[in-house]
Formats: sequence, C-alpha cells, structure tokens
Amino acid sequence: MAGFKHLVIVKFKEDVVVEDILKGMQKLVSEIDAVKSFEWGQDIEGEEMLRQGFTDAFLMTFEDKQGYTAFVGHPCHVEFSATFSTAIDKIVLLDFPSVVAKAAT
Repeated sequence: MAGFKHLVIVKFKEDVVVEDILKGMQKLVSEIDAVKSFEWGQDIEGEEMLRQGFTDAFLMTFEDKQGYTAFVGHPCHVEFSATFSTAIDKIVLLDFPSVVAKAAT
C-alpha cells in the first residue's frame, strides 16, 4: 500500500511508561477509519550518535492526504495529541506521499 504516510520519531521523557502511550495510540487508530495501517517499533540496534537519543517510531498509512487531514482534525486525535505531547522529550514528524520501490511479498 502506498498512500500517504505519517511518521513520528520520538524520545520519551524518562518517567514515561511507553506501554501506556502505546495503548493510547492503538486505541486512537482503532477509532479512526482514515488510518489504514499502524506500525510501531523501538530502536534496539542503532548507535547513539546516529539515533541522537530517539528511541521509538510510529508509522501510520492513509489512503491519501485527505485521509491524513481528516485524522489530524479528528477530536480523538486532538485529545490524544495533548497527552502525547506532554510525554515527549524530542520529536521528528514527517508527513509524505509514499512511493513503493519494492512491494512486500
């Protein structure tokens, strides 16, 4: 699936329970039909100088940019964003139309 991607890379604050954030994120994406897929991962191999303190990545796929726009304006996203933003120390966001160079088999 190509579509439109929303990539979030974060470093959480020291006292944050990542499992609680993940549960909230899973609930969020299950409530919004515009989210076509959701993936999450925690860095386990990157060298510190390369990852610059970032530890977790979240990737959402939408059918198109309009789906992403609907997601951003959804009341559940607005509410969750307030909680999420208090948990992060550093963040990088990338929102982009994706191009499939090699499809999964």
